[in-house]
Amino acid sequence: MRRFLDRLFASACGLAAFCVFMIFVLMIGASVGRMLGWRVGGFNDVVAWLSAGAAFLSMAYAFKEGDFVRVTLLLEKLSPPLRRGFELLSLSIASVCTGYLAWWAAASAWDSYVFNDMAGGLVVIPLWIPQLTFVVGAALLWLAVVDELQRVARGFKPRYVTVVEERHAAGDFSSDV
Repeated sequence: MRRFLDRLFASACGLAAFCVFMIFVLMIGASVGRMLGWRVGGFNDVVAWLSAGAAFLSMAYAFKEGDFVRVTLLLEKLSPPLRRGFELLSLSIASVCTGYLAWWAAASAWDSYVFNDMAGGLVVIPLWIPQLTFVVGAALLWLAVVDELQRVARGFKPRYVTVVEERHAAGDFSSDV
């Protein structure tokens, strides 16, 4: 199961990277297109959807890899048992919040599908299609948080802590900047 989840989060992050690459391609294409007199206004709609896709699809992977902004000032000063308790509390709260986010995202996309909402820009497509990246990204983030919650509940350190410790042990403090 561990390998499957790691691959799932990494695959979603790979899709996020593809979104960023497509943003690059579209922006270059729009720049060239403007010089050639093409109408490229619709590119902005697609770039906006790809930006959202890049942000949401990468959240679970970033969380697991310790790349989310975390305020550890208090946690670093606590004893290991007390720190574990605070980690459990914060992960429990985060699992409820991200679960609600995922539910809300899915409900919103479902409503868009049921009511046949169409995108309001120059590229008119059903709105639920670009909303799917939000739904998938939020669901994966919830899954990543719940995975870390059960990991800490079983007595292990959170992965996002061990990954950062490994980076620091190797002399890499770039994520702390």
